[in-house]
This record gives sequence, structure tokens and C-alpha cells, in this order.
Amino acid sequence: MERILEFICDHDEISLEGFLRKKGISRRTVISMKRVPMGMTRNGVLCRTVDILHKGDRVCLRIPESERTENAVYSGPTVGVVYEDEDIILFDKPYGVPVHRSCGHYGDTLQDAFAVRFPDRPFRAVNRLDRDTSGLCLAAKSRLGANIPRENIGKVYFAVCCGEVKSAMVIDKPIGRVDGSAVKRCVCDGGKPSVTRVFPLEGNGRYTLLRIILETGRTHQIRVHMSYSGFPLAGDSLYGGDMTDISRQALHCGEMEFIHPVSGERLWFRAEMPEDIRKCIMRNS
Repeated sequence: MERILEFICDHDEISLEGFLRKKGISRRTVISMKRVPMGMTRNGVLCRTVDILHKGDRVCLRIPESERTENAVYSGPTVGVVYEDEDIILFDKPYGVPVHRSCGHYGDTLQDAFAVRFPDRPFRAVNRLDRDTSGLCLAAKSRLGANIPRENIGKVYFAVCCGEVKSAMVIDKPIGRVDGSAVKRCVCDGGKPSVTRVFPLEGNGRYTLLRIILETGRTHQIRVHMSYSGFPLAGDSLYGGDMTDISRQALHCGEMEFIHPVSGERLWFRAEMPEDIRKCIMRNS
């Protein structure tokens, strides 16, 4: 299985290596094309990365994809698809579904849902969400689709926290592991720099619906920062949230924006907030 792409050089003079770099082709992908007969050609002639291109040259790339054969099974809840093309697929991941397989989770993950749809393609998650966080999760269907740096993906989260957040706030506190725990994180000296921007949308005295933007992407960042600030997420038992009205952390990745790795088009998507999170606000209004 391989993908064929063609480009017309729009530079007066540039090496093939430089041209591929500008097109966002990773070094690993370049190496894979070197192993394919006629993997990189200029005007129909085999071309090396050091060769010079000129304006109007036609560049053809033959990009191999890894083959993967297995009998895939998925037994989890229905996973919605927000967008799909030849290179990427954007899922609306339900809560309770891990992104990757792990000990105790095989057949119920987003990786398994992907494998059922695409049994001949490897699973490449471009971003990840905690098992009980719902919302937008991007995966690559091709090598090119994986060429989106995580730091270039803009995400907006929506959450319900315990208590009243009356004004916007910026939480700028380092996050690190809790000693003796492989899972739990905390605000601590020596942790990694972490910045979270929080904007209250509505409240009912018991809970506040929040719009949250991350400037960094640490494990459990929103959950840790909100707990540290005295407003743990509803349902988040790990970080002190009230579980009266919801049994999982009330956190949802609701918006995502990024530049398509092949077309260069800027794309924006949204996913509706799940019913269990909405009910936290509605039930107590």
C-alpha cells in the first residue's frame, strides 16, 4: 500500500530536501521513500534529496504505508466521526474509551475502533484524551496525516467545576508526578511549566460551566490546576471532585483547529457537549 503525491515546485531554486521540509514531509517519511523504487522523482526522473529543483519542476512522491493485518474487534460504545479524508480522521470520542490499548484494555479502545474501520493501516493518534474525557481526538490515516505537530493543534475544552468561578483566571503553576503514584499529578516545585486559561460561562451556585484553553499540554493539567485553585471538576474523584451528579470528570474537548498537513487549509471543528455534563448545570439550576 502506498500513497502518491505530486507537487509543482514554486521556488526558483531549492534542494529537494528543502522543498520537502517546506511541505511538512518528515525525515522519517523521506527515509521510507528512499527505499521505494522511484520513490522521489523530478519530471519523471529519480531525484536525490541533494538535487536542485527549479520553478515548474514536477515532483512525484511515492509514500509507503505500514501494513498491519489482524482480526480487529471493537466492543465499546459507538464512536462518532466529525471529519474524515484520505489522510486524517477526527473522532468524537465517548467517555470511558481509552485512546490506546493497555493492560486490561483491548477491544474497547479508540485504537480498536480505528482498526475495525482500517484493518490495513497502523493507528497514529495525533492528540490524546484521558479515558473518561470525551470529545475531539485526531488520528492519522497516512504518514502525511501524522505530520501535524501537537503544539500546532488549537483545542478548547469545556468543563463543569464544583463551586462558583466568578471571573476569568490564568493558572500558571508547574505540574509534576505525585511521589509514589504512576497516575496522579500535582502542582509542585520542580514540575514542568503549565499554564491554563479559564473562562466562566454560566453557573448555578453549585457548579460553574467553564471554557478552558491550554497553553501547555501536561498530563491531567486541567484537572490538577482546577483542583489546586479550589474548584475541582465535578465527578473527578482522583482530584477531589463531587460525584453526586456525574460519575466521571466533567471534561470535554469541544473545539479543535489545525492546518491540514497536506492541503495547508486551516480547519475548525466542534463536538457537542455530552448529556451527562450538560445535566450538571441543568439539574441544579
